[in-house]
Amino acid sequence: MLNRRHFLKNSLVLSAWAGLVPAPWAWADDEPLLFSAVDNAEGKHCLAGVTLRGELAFMTDVPERCHGGTRRPGRREVVMFARRPGRLLHVLDIDAGSTRLSIEAGEDRHFYGHGVFSPDGRYLYASANRFENTEGIIQVFDAARDYALVKELPLDGIGPHELRLHPDGDTLIVALGGIETHPDYGRAKLNLDSMAPALLLMDRHSGKILARHEPSHHQLSCRHLDVGPDGTVIAGYQFQGPEWVTPPLIAQLDGQTSEFKELALPEPLTTSLKQYIASVAISGNGRHAAITAPRGARVLLLETHTGKLLRELALEDAAGVVAEGENDFLVSSGRGGLYRLNSTSSTPERLTRLPVHWDNHLTLA
Repeated sequence: MLNRRHFLKNSLVLSAWAGLVPAPWAWADDEPLLFSAVDNAEGKHCLAGVTLRGELAFMTDVPERCHGGTRRPGRREVVMFARRPGRLLHVLDIDAGSTRLSIEAGEDRHFYGHGVFSPDGRYLYASANRFENTEGIIQVFDAARDYALVKELPLDGIGPHELRLHPDGDTLIVALGGIETHPDYGRAKLNLDSMAPALLLMDRHSGKILARHEPSHHQLSCRHLDVGPDGTVIAGYQFQGPEWVTPPLIAQLDGQTSEFKELALPEPLTTSLKQYIASVAISGNGRHAAITAPRGARVLLLETHTGKLLRELALEDAAGVVAEGENDFLVSSGRGGLYRLNSTSSTPERLTRLPVHWDNHLTLA
């Protein structure tokens, strides 16, 4: 493992290689870092860590494009996942600023770019595809045994994407996209006429499906979500149907009543989002949700429990979003910008602009 002095020295070299302006390169051991998959100025796929002051802490190459990440509770580790049809997850050592190990999805498997830990940090749950029979699965890895694969939980569906752990600590909330893919065909969507997306609740111990909530249209691919402290879920869709159709793109699962409904936005706004939601985050106090729509160059702020639209903010290529504290959000742009957004803000505050293309998800650790 690199010590801090060598790490900072190497970081400066990496910064110069990447064409970045060096930052002060000093942060406290307990200072949070923001993690994301990025493409650098040369188009190489990388994983990056950034301070909340907007300073690049490290950037390391990876062989395939990555997507989302998750923090391991109780340890200074973050796991980042390849996006479909990628086959690797990467365990990052925060202190070393490097990849500790990389794990393959296994024969005839690929990842979908997301995962979540058990509350004690022991088990990692990752969305994956068993592509010989197009079966969506959750792979379970034992982090205490260098992320050995211990079991697979079938989902009775195709294309699981983002997943979160319910506040009860026992229930996985899974966005089932419904889209069939195969590595031989890259990112081609092979079953648009027969899609069956859903929002699933699964017992993480037994794998039993506890609830299945289906969108109003079979081509509304349920892709991204977040869950509040009371169990309320906000989910985002990506519509795979004709471009002239404007279905709802946001759904809510009430944490108290278990009522599932889709949220109506003003028609001009729905049209402007161009059928695509990228990332969802619920504030620490559970009151607000921030939602990015890169094709529509928008960030939406909603009241979590009522679904009421509070405001829409213009942001070119709005990408990832993550909650910071009780009321704030951090938002990235594919154009390289990183912004802070308060629940009551009318405009995002830009923290930095780096010569990278941020992917659509942020992880705070």
